[in-house]
Amino acid sequence: MARTQARFACQQCGAVHPKWTGRCDGCGAWNSLIEELPREALPSGLGKGAGDRRGSRALGFVGLTGPSLLPPRRQTGIAEFDRVCGGGFVAGSAILVGGDPGIGKSTLLLQAAAAIAPLGGLSSGQTASAAYVTGEEAIDQVRLRAERLGVATSSVLLAAASNVRDIIASLDREDAPGLVVIDSIQTMYLDTLDSAPGTVSQVRAAAQELIRVAKRRGFVLVLVGHVTKEGVIAGPRVLEHMVDTVLYFEGERGHQFRILRAVKNRFGATDEIGVFEMSDCGLVEVPNPSALFLAGRPTAGAKVAGDNAPDGSSAGQVSGSAVFAGMEGTRPVLVEVQALVAPAVLGTPRRAVVGWDGTRLAMITAVLDARCGLSVGANDIYLNIAGGLRIVEPAADLAVAAALVSALRETPVPADTVVFGEIALSGDVRPVGHTEARLKEAAKLGFTKAWMPIRRGRRREQAVAAGLETAAIGHLSELVERLAPKRAPRSQPLDRRRIGVAS
Repeated sequence: MARTQARFACQQCGAVHPKWTGRCDGCGAWNSLIEELPREALPSGLGKGAGDRRGSRALGFVGLTGPSLLPPRRQTGIAEFDRVCGGGFVAGSAILVGGDPGIGKSTLLLQAAAAIAPLGGLSSGQTASAAYVTGEEAIDQVRLRAERLGVATSSVLLAAASNVRDIIASLDREDAPGLVVIDSIQTMYLDTLDSAPGTVSQVRAAAQELIRVAKRRGFVLVLVGHVTKEGVIAGPRVLEHMVDTVLYFEGERGHQFRILRAVKNRFGATDEIGVFEMSDCGLVEVPNPSALFLAGRPTAGAKVAGDNAPDGSSAGQVSGSAVFAGMEGTRPVLVEVQALVAPAVLGTPRRAVVGWDGTRLAMITAVLDARCGLSVGANDIYLNIAGGLRIVEPAADLAVAAALVSALRETPVPADTVVFGEIALSGDVRPVGHTEARLKEAAKLGFTKAWMPIRRGRRREQAVAAGLETAAIGHLSELVERLAPKRAPRSQPLDRRRIGVAS
């Protein structure tokens, strides 16, 4: 019999190597290869008639239409969580929830399980609605958290186990719970594999077995996944391809706001977000995230700065701030873009970006320098998206440019104005989608003006219907003209070339 040969699998990307090396050739990670013994040799192939000898049978193909045995979506009662999932849980689906340690993954899932499970315990003959299996904590620790959250009276079944064989033996039956939470998948292991829990082979095999029984019995499986220091779920990337939905928790641990984002969803929209606030009673949903992200700014419907100030100063108006009307999935969200432009002390200008793409910031500064005659790129630039939200859509280009020019010219953007639009390398401002939803959200929060690209009459009708006064910006130089300083700015030797600004 041939001797079983060991292999080395990368714990970051899952690539397999015949021998150990210090650096993985697949992803470039150092010291990520761990020796693993293969479970069994793969078959050499299926020859002619081999399927009949193995007892295989033909597949029973069916059409796209027909009766379904699965129940409809089941809602947890947590509106923000149901929104991210696409309207509720789909029976037989597998959901992967990832996030930094201590951000609130276990808290939210315990709240969701308690919301689904009935109160006061189970009656005779009643099927359990939710089960919580923990591999990291003891039963008493989970009970303490349930008492703190105020859900100790719900009939959630608890178990502390990490052996996948025992878990499947308890779930593979007709009266299986409707929702099963596994916290976490990195602690689960199969006794048929020689590798330690948390390795690539264990995570992949354990998830595969749990997903298989969830599909067969029709219950919702929620897997909690650890994340690496780069912010991705630990283990092989194939784990995200095996599940139906991938949710990520975003936000700083020292900040009370948490953002749940759908990165992948086979039953709903991707990039959908749910906003929560961490309190002493757990995670509380925030129904109006736009008002949350704009907290601390002057009232949108207030007069221009200086009218309400007793001394006539520009109180409440700060340069380098612009309100962006964005879209997160199917929801319009208004966030504040903050920028600070300072003279570069060292030879190389510094760039610090929080909540946005640093590469796209470099492109915007290059367009401002080349097409508008500004010297933005020669300064230190600090850009921040308030509230801890991360923006990925290109419609934020115009808002970022408005914040940069406002900081450079020391001219505040009007407090009752929202800005959105995509900037091309030529300096042209291109239209973006979901204009009507953006304008309606801005009007609901008291904004009266919108700086946006208007190319067609229909977009102007949308803005008029929303009750907003629009300003058509076809080129980035028009934005620079609108932010011309009303007074002599402080000494800025790097901003000598100006286009469209009266001397």
